[in-house]
Amino acid sequence: MDKKDLIPLLAMPLLMLAVEIGALLISLPVQASGITAFEDPSSMENPVIFIAILLGFTIFLLILIRFNLKKVIAAVIGLSIFFTFAYIYAALVYAGMGSTDAATVLVLVLAIMSTLLLYKYPEWYVIDTLGVLIGAGVASIFGVSLEVLPVILLLLFLAVYDAISVYKTKHMITLAEGVIDLKTPILFVIPKKRDYSFIKEGIGKIDGDGDGKDRAAFIIGMGDLIMPAILVVSANVFIKGAKLGGVVNLPALGAMVGSVIGLVILLHFVMSGKPQAGLPPINGGTILGFLAGWALIGWA
Repeated sequence: MDKKDLIPLLAMPLLMLAVEIGALLISLPVQASGITAFEDPSSMENPVIFIAILLGFTIFLLILIRFNLKKVIAAVIGLSIFFTFAYIYAALVYAGMGSTDAATVLVLVLAIMSTLLLYKYPEWYVIDTLGVLIGAGVASIFGVSLEVLPVILLLLFLAVYDAISVYKTKHMITLAEGVIDLKTPILFVIPKKRDYSFIKEGIGKIDGDGDGKDRAAFIIGMGDLIMPAILVVSANVFIKGAKLGGVVNLPALGAMVGSVIGLVILLHFVMSGKPQAGLPPINGGTILGFLAGWALIGWA
């Protein structure tokens, strides 16, 4: 491993922890504001609905990429980002101000400004900073909406799907290439050099045909950091027991540790220069870490 690659790789676990810690903190106003993704958090149909929506959205984007409809892709992703910001800011603002007209206006203004910033100035540090907010917000909303068992089922499904989509059908690589070509801000970007500019340089090839040395930056999908954080929040919300420092319980902490270990394993394979499915090792590590933490409190 080149020394210049070591620091960027170390930044990825820090980003993951930032998303998970942020999700735990945001889960409090999310609960207070009553914003949820599913009515029944214990329903085993929820992961199926989640997967169905994900597959539908993926197929839709692949069709747009196939016909080179770049403006439509940018508009669809832009609207998705806007509504995501709106839900996150609604949780934060409504928890403090209530669902008043003034609060709603503030939510819309913040969501519009954040979306415009991402699209008008998609530099890597802007993408990563707002990406942490997006990741933490989405994870907190789904985490308080799903009990632990549905979340574990969802993580297992997604790990299998990710492996198939990267190694077998390879459509996830096609999707990533299309998104990156448009410089769409739905990935975390970690530069390899100080003067790197995502706007000017992009990241280089990601098709896996080379050794990866021509890439200007590393990337990791937001989903790779959001999914483990969902289990962290769910464990912290739905499993009763003492919380360390009054903030996090052992199952949630175990999930955090396991996710970082899973990410480190993933990064070992990333150094081959070829695209890797991130969710199998990350989700696997998160689930095992959660189970270890749960065992420590006597499977209560």
